[in-house]
Amino acid sequence: MKKIFLLALLYIAYFTSFGQNNEGVVYFTRTTYWTKLNSTLTYLSKQEKERMSYMFGGKDDWANYTLLYFNDNESKYVNSEEKNDQSEGYAWRKEAYSIGRNFTKNTMTDVIEMLGKTYIVEDSLKLPEWKILNDLKEVAGHICMKAQVEDPIKSQKITAWFAQDLPSQAGPERLWGLPGMILELDINDGAVTVVASKIEFKKVDKELEPPKKLKGKKITDAEYQGMIDKFIKEKIKEEINPFWVIRY
Repeated sequence: MKKIFLLALLYIAYFTSFGQNNEGVVYFTRTTYWTKLNSTLTYLSKQEKERMSYMFGGKDDWANYTLLYFNDNESKYVNSEEKNDQSEGYAWRKEAYSIGRNFTKNTMTDVIEMLGKTYIVEDSLKLPEWKILNDLKEVAGHICMKAQVEDPIKSQKITAWFAQDLPSQAGPERLWGLPGMILELDINDGAVTVVASKIEFKKVDKELEPPKKLKGKKITDAEYQGMIDKFIKEKIKEEINPFWVIRY
């Protein structure tokens, strides 16, 4: 009965959302749980996993903040300038990371710093093979529906929660393509979570503008995925966690 009631609210929100100001910014907290992440990497030795668990002492969660700017036609996902309490005493250099989507033109423009170089990934959008499920829950004040997809290169099972009352295909990280904005991601049963804390509706034309000069090597999405695949396979042979240096 509760699920039927939530589903009714979901459809009411979906149909009443049109005509509203669908433009603004979503504030996300991205948390990595390193012990859990390492436990998913079956190629690491038992000694290495035990060493990592001992090193973190059970307090292995590392949070940082990200922003998703959006309107009906575009989105841009970037790292936030906001620092967490864990950053105190550390001098971290923020790497280039800007994930751009143009849903009208069906194009991506991603600027990603990886392995000491900056790459500009320009390509057409390819819709992820989402499986939409019946589960519902509340995220950041919105009733959300559950969907899942797999990343075979990173060996990830990704669960997304999307809000149909926010009629946008946008989402955090490099994910998109659901009938409502993605407000939460769970990667490999909680190894990494990306959760919306607040949505602010306002004009974001300036934030969505592409950089006037993009510096980096231009590659296609297939070339980018090929680089990730090659690097992970190399680290598997070395029994090293590749996600110390590439985004999980």
